[in-house]
Amino acid sequence: MKTAREWKKYFPVFLMLLLAVIPAFVTGNYYRTVCCQAMLYAIVALGLNFIVGLSGLMTLGTAAIYGLGSYVSALFCVKLGWNPWAALIPVLISGWLIGKGLGYPSLRVQGVYLSLATIGFNEIVRNLLTNLEWTGSGTGIRNIPVYEIGGFAFDTQIRSYYLIYAVLLLFIVIAWKIVNSRWGRAFKAVKDNPDALEVCGINIANVKITAFTLSAIFAVVAGAMYAHFNRYITPATYTTDLSISFVVMLIIGGLGNFWGCIYGAYIVAFLPQLLRPIGLTYKLIYAVIIMLLVVFFPNGIFHDIRRYLGLHRVLKKGGEEG
Repeated sequence: MKTAREWKKYFPVFLMLLLAVIPAFVTGNYYRTVCCQAMLYAIVALGLNFIVGLSGLMTLGTAAIYGLGSYVSALFCVKLGWNPWAALIPVLISGWLIGKGLGYPSLRVQGVYLSLATIGFNEIVRNLLTNLEWTGSGTGIRNIPVYEIGGFAFDTQIRSYYLIYAVLLLFIVIAWKIVNSRWGRAFKAVKDNPDALEVCGINIANVKITAFTLSAIFAVVAGAMYAHFNRYITPATYTTDLSISFVVMLIIGGLGNFWGCIYGAYIVAFLPQLLRPIGLTYKLIYAVIIMLLVVFFPNGIFHDIRRYLGLHRVLKKGGEEG
């Protein structure tokens, strides 16, 4: 009989198999689209976890980075005729530059001041995308080409789903390797004991900048995937509200919890859609539910439920022995 600890190591496989068979049970194109959106959110959340979850810094400019990834890829493909796969090169370069650019302010400001600085960055980017003519202004960019491999176009919901699923798997592996590497330990040390990190001779500035850079690369790639999946982008998508939603995903899943990033992404993506039939008050109900989850599950919904069940078993066993 396998113990709970032994079964735990098989959980990632079960989770990935579950995501792989979702299209067989979700038949409507609308909810398949939401599934794709949730996986893209999960990629962003995995990257944001390096900053917020592990390093203990706060950024509210992730939506702008996500949007810049979308626009860089869309502009290179629509305006210059690049292949979407080739456009990933400037997308990755932009992510590296954005991460470096946002990482340096984190060396000067902390806490709420860093949050305000990144909110400012988000609004600057959104306003530039809205007002510049070559970005399509407020109307955005249409007719963005889809990804293709050897003439096989990812131009249907099912095909797009499995392409994004494959990219999510890749980024899960990358994030897992980073979290369990010396960089992951350094990120955690920045949050828990930065003084000890300096004593060990590790440059805290480089660690923070690396966290921002990795997060930005994850976000721009997800943004590029979104642009070619949706085939139409507009600045109205990349608001500060979306940046807050990315942070909420981490809080619901549990700050620093690797798999919690994926749980949180699916909850934030699906919950508003499930509440829409209620009517105009669905946003209020959604906000109340999120607030209650944060209050009653401060360490992440699945972490706290698992801890509660473990405590319940201990108390029950103690009662039986008594």
